[in-house]
Amino acid sequence: MKKFLLILSLFAGTLATKAQNKPLPLSGMQASIVRFFPNPASSSISFDFQKDYEQGYSIQIFNAILGRKMFELTNMPERMSVNLADFSRGIYIYQLRDRSGRMVESGKFQVAK
Repeated sequence: MKKFLLILSLFAGTLATKAQNKPLPLSGMQASIVRFFPNPASSSISFDFQKDYEQGYSIQIFNAILGRKMFELTNMPERMSVNLADFSRGIYIYQLRDRSGRMVESGKFQVAK
């Protein structure tokens, strides 16, 4: 039941967005902070800040079906790439958080192997 609630809460924000890399509508319409590519990805996925980069952002990536945290990085650099060798085929959700731990953006991407 706990896994179901975690999955449901992760999907609640991402299903509200029409495009895969649009942020959650936290306060009206916002421009995306981070761009990610390629989507679908096979061996790695890159994250690139579009604006408002400041040190202290953290990123978490979850398996959308299992709700399992697959990757976490604090003090995220302006550009980074995540190796997907340990990721199985499926849908993944990323959450971008600011210094205070507040989620500022969420999105989903697909791993196709």
